[in-house]
Amino acid sequence: MIRFALACSEGHEFEGWFHSNEAFDRQRAAGELACPVCGVTSVDKAIMAPAVARSGAADRPPPELVARFLAMARALRAHVEQNFENVGARFPEEARRIHLGEAEPRDIYGEATAEEVRELLDEGIEVRPLPWVPKLDG
Repeated sequence: MIRFALACSEGHEFEGWFHSNEAFDRQRAAGELACPVCGVTSVDKAIMAPAVARSGAADRPPPELVARFLAMARALRAHVEQNFENVGARFPEEARRIHLGEAEPRDIYGEATAEEVRELLDEGIEVRPLPWVPKLDG
């Protein structure tokens, strides 16, 4: 495996792991590489600095890992907002109705207090928090 520092045409820097230089070239030519921050598929190798241990650096995740996590969280949230029904504050009630067969089964999202979430979980109703991520507003 080889690690390359990469950069998209928008200037975002991140890293990628590949089996070989040829594997990177094949994926790049096929448009399979995308920036984890903005999704642009115009990606090239960036200048790499040697790996030198810095004091305190181990306490923080690398910026490219944070950027990748935020991109995945944004994608998850966008998928839910585009494909699920927002039932707002009625979420606990509607989740129960679906669970009990009193309402049409469908994907929903909304708002619930920590206590309401605990009650739903105690009742065997699976719920998951939707990640909050800052908006990309330029």
